[in-house]
Amino acid sequence: MQHIAFFGLGNMGAGMAANLLKQGFEVRVYDLVESQVDELAALGAYPAATPDEAVKDADVIISMLPAGRHVSGLYFGDASDHTSGISSAAKPGSVFIDCSTIEAETARTLNTRLVDLGFAFADAPVSGGVGGAKAGTLTFIVGGEAKTVETIRPVLEAMGKNIFHAGDAGAGQVAKICNNMLLAVLMAGTSEALKLAMDNGIDASVMSEIMKKSSGNNWTLQTYNPCPGVMEGVPSSNDYQGGFMVDLMNKDLNLAMATAATHQSVVPMGSLAKSLYQLHGLNGHGKKDFSSIFTAFQPKN
Repeated sequence: MQHIAFFGLGNMGAGMAANLLKQGFEVRVYDLVESQVDELAALGAYPAATPDEAVKDADVIISMLPAGRHVSGLYFGDASDHTSGISSAAKPGSVFIDCSTIEAETARTLNTRLVDLGFAFADAPVSGGVGGAKAGTLTFIVGGEAKTVETIRPVLEAMGKNIFHAGDAGAGQVAKICNNMLLAVLMAGTSEALKLAMDNGIDASVMSEIMKKSSGNNWTLQTYNPCPGVMEGVPSSNDYQGGFMVDLMNKDLNLAMATAATHQSVVPMGSLAKSLYQLHGLNGHGKKDFSSIFTAFQPKN
């Protein structure tokens, strides 16, 4: 049985760690929020008192954190407070898997530093949302050496349904932000089209079915309709609570724009989606699901 250390038990990480437990892995968990640790401990995880304790016997170390600086700090510490990070406590040959969505260059730097210390690394950001994390149906988009990807495949398969090897270290991050940039474009475009139909007297449910059977069909119409009342069990029918927050979409779009600038890629649709979501967040909707962009096309009261 592989021993796994898991860091970051938020909406996504908690479900992922729970599925590892269901598949028989021994999991040590650490999070700054004690209640989240307690929830996983109730499912059979071992609550570690410190990050070093979590990794001391771990074969695989998984992080699911908000940003690149948090991952770097966890792995290598913070010079300002003289911490050394978990890389100094992990056993030789451990594999580090970062499932956060961070800068591709940060992922490449982490890979270089960890390999130099005798570890292996893969960046493996996910797609599929909180529902996918709970159900164990996530898509993992992995960057790293082929042999490392094959080593960690059984672990990823315990948490997800689709495992894609995108390329070398950092490639998982690039592929993830490309996907999420397109998702933002599709969600904004779908919302705009539905509102146009509604403004001209067509019921949103009817219009959704028309587009699903026509050339405008896309993922948002199939599984995540942004118009309230059209689809059950999605954030739009729960006042846009739960799901993938606007703030997180803005984070991913900022990463996409930074990557585009580095390579002088032309991304006019992505840039427009970024502007729309940035304004939406500034208007007080940052904690709502990203499908709430639909309300940006509604008349203000």
